[in-house]
Amino acid sequence: MPQFDLPLPELRRYAPRIAEPPDLDAFWASTLGDARSVPPVVSAARVATGLRLVDTWDVTFAGFGGDPVRAWFSRPAGVSGALPAVVEFAGYGRGRGLPHERLIWVAAGYAHLLMDNRGQGDLFGSGGDTPDPHAGGLQPVTRGIRSPHDYHYRRLITDAVRAVDAVRALPGVDPARVAALGNSQGGGLALAVAGLVPDLAALLATAPFLCHFERAVALTDAPPYGEIAQYLAVHRDAGDHVWRTLSYVDGVHLARRARAPGHFGAGLRDTVCPPSTVFAAYNAYGGADRTMHTYPFNGHEGGDAVHVRRQLDWLRSKLSP
Repeated sequence: MPQFDLPLPELRRYAPRIAEPPDLDAFWASTLGDARSVPPVVSAARVATGLRLVDTWDVTFAGFGGDPVRAWFSRPAGVSGALPAVVEFAGYGRGRGLPHERLIWVAAGYAHLLMDNRGQGDLFGSGGDTPDPHAGGLQPVTRGIRSPHDYHYRRLITDAVRAVDAVRALPGVDPARVAALGNSQGGGLALAVAGLVPDLAALLATAPFLCHFERAVALTDAPPYGEIAQYLAVHRDAGDHVWRTLSYVDGVHLARRARAPGHFGAGLRDTVCPPSTVFAAYNAYGGADRTMHTYPFNGHEGGDAVHVRRQLDWLRSKLSP
């Protein structure tokens, strides 16, 4: 795929005005206030993984509506004291998988919490363990899309915020040094967390989904954005409701409220999360300390392992383990 979006100099200046709901802050304050009416951690049980250098717990925490959400919590074995923590969010259609699949951040010396995606896990990877009792059918991006109160991503973003609450309540974690991290959908969730958790210590978002929806749907027919177009092709009268709902979870609006140091990445040939949608969020980002890495000849994979090494170096400079 050749480059199809704006040239890099224009991307660096791209800051579109996107209509923001006047009650956005009240909407999220009410949603998160309800979720936080119960303690975050429900249970944490040590599990055998076959790994000698990593200790892992199967954690259940209270997410949206008090619903039980599963996660893997891991720490370097034999390390005492309170560690900085990385809360990681998985991509679209993925669940938390198996506990030995994501070891980079534990190997780097961090405590690590990997959140399960409610109602997902059936498209890629090794599955998930968290149902979404509030909705079924359709693809995640279109579940409840006619109303911001019924929308799947209201629940999933709330779960993501509660994952930060949960890791801060677990033993062996320094609650003042917690970072949110993810790629694609995970990057969009991490970005939302940065906007909704004012004392987050750091954000790492690569090719974030959930940003500048109308432009994304206009530029690509690849899923997940293409699934919104498919929905509107059938539900031809739903456009106003759909765009209004999406405005409550748009990463551009939530990025504007973020204050944590931010590390971003984008492939300039990415047809899944087009680069202009990523830059729309990056250029709106409220934190003064932010950096962007671009990969001109890469798509949704972005910088891959090269980018991860850059993340490792950057995060160590912010939250030394």
